[in-house]
Amino acid sequence: MTKRYRPNVAAILQRADGRVLIGQRSDFPESWQLPQGGVDEGETAEDALRREVLEEVGIGPDEYTVAEQTGPHRYDFPFGQDRRGFHGQEQFYFLCRLRDTATEEVDLSATCGEFQAFRWVAVQDFPVHLAPPMKQDVYREVLGRLFPRPQVSH
Repeated sequence: MTKRYRPNVAAILQRADGRVLIGQRSDFPESWQLPQGGVDEGETAEDALRREVLEEVGIGPDEYTVAEQTGPHRYDFPFGQDRRGFHGQEQFYFLCRLRDTATEEVDLSATCGEFQAFRWVAVQDFPVHLAPPMKQDVYREVLGRLFPRPQVSH
């Protein structure tokens, strides 16, 4: 049987100082993750990105530019197939740089409630160990690809 993966997008919102936004999930408060969501039928990945960032973070598409994209990256759901018949998610990650005029504070009352808190972290301090376990390897891969560490010459 072929596994089915739900099309999905994730946003790495980055401020001018290099810090990126992570959210503490409302349903699993021990988990911190990037804003993400499914791509609806008839919707492009870019359309889904704009919709999800606005719904989950309250930041409109005029407040950031998409600098880079990577994917697809897949992860499996830990308990097998979900109610819609998907075995996991296939994600495209978008590095979104905030414009100088963008607000950096997230108004939780203007969001859909998926997150109970947000914080800005330096990329090297990204708490991958606090992400949902099935996403941790993908996060490491994506962060390594979009933010490669400089090579030290000897």
